[in-house]
Amino acid sequence: MSQDPSKTATLTYADAGVDIERANRTKKRIKYLAHKTFTRGVLSEIGGFGGLFAVDKEKFADPVLVSSVDGVGTKLKLAFEMNVHHTIGADLVNHCVNDIAVQGATPMFFMDYLATGELEPEVAEKVVEGLAAACKQNGCALIGGETAEMPGFYPPGEYDLAGFIVGVVERDRIITGEKVEAGDVVLGLPSNGLHTNGYSLARKLFFEVARYTPETYVNEIKGKAGNELLRTHKSYWPVIKKLVAAECVSAMAHITGGGITENLPRVLPRGLAAVIELGTWPVPPIFEHLQKLGNVAQDEMLRTFNMGVGMLLVIPSKKFKKAQSVLDRAGEKAYTVGRIVKGERKVMYT
Repeated sequence: MSQDPSKTATLTYADAGVDIERANRTKKRIKYLAHKTFTRGVLSEIGGFGGLFAVDKEKFADPVLVSSVDGVGTKLKLAFEMNVHHTIGADLVNHCVNDIAVQGATPMFFMDYLATGELEPEVAEKVVEGLAAACKQNGCALIGGETAEMPGFYPPGEYDLAGFIVGVVERDRIITGEKVEAGDVVLGLPSNGLHTNGYSLARKLFFEVARYTPETYVNEIKGKAGNELLRTHKSYWPVIKKLVAAECVSAMAHITGGGITENLPRVLPRGLAAVIELGTWPVPPIFEHLQKLGNVAQDEMLRTFNMGVGMLLVIPSKKFKKAQSVLDRAGEKAYTVGRIVKGERKVMYT
């Protein structure tokens, strides 16, 4: 016998797991955090259907927009387990900033996508605090985003985070790698740890093979396992903008998933390759410890992790001293890690 529809209890969206009022309160706080990042180019308010941004015509004569989108990957799993959410937003912003900086682009604005099963206001606020702080540090406006509540889609206490960035570069100042020549020098800028890649393997080695917990103090890395893995992805924009202004860099490669092995060839013209000399930069202890835990082959390490080098710069030999001077004035340590040779877009290690 079918039930009389008129006697069915009235259901709301909240009964299905989506509390609109709670979400609105959270969004008000997010709006406040985003406002603190606004720059002169922002023309819209948070909460509209689209974010508006005007490129400064006085600054750019022939502007070209450069965009990128990314996520944080399984580093999020560590944030959930440690209940530390204020650094993961900075990881995302800095990763995206680096991705467009390699083409010489100044970051203009950023948008985020935060999706969860049931919105936890305190967690969402911590994530956005990290996003906003990193945007502010990079001179980039957080002009909007999406906070999605999807009951039953994500396990309790988990969420996904992705971001989209837009920058701008003068057309005749775009760094494409086309000017790279044999004989150019390759410089490496130190990373701040794993950054945001290789976490699936790192977590397996630490928490399954070695049976560490995030609170385990590991002598080999002189710190707790969780803290070491949660180190924030470094932004290289402060030094890159100085190198670009000095016109002393021909190409740059952000060393993320794929390591040096797969990322450096992306910026090399046809007919050229790179020789990278192992041992020319200090490899942080965490990478050596991970390799030892899993008896991981060197080639696999170099293709999975950044191995202590988060950004590679290709410098014309005649501009090497100038680049070194810019780096010294910026207080940025750099290592001469290799050179460009004739070959076919690959990395050779010596």
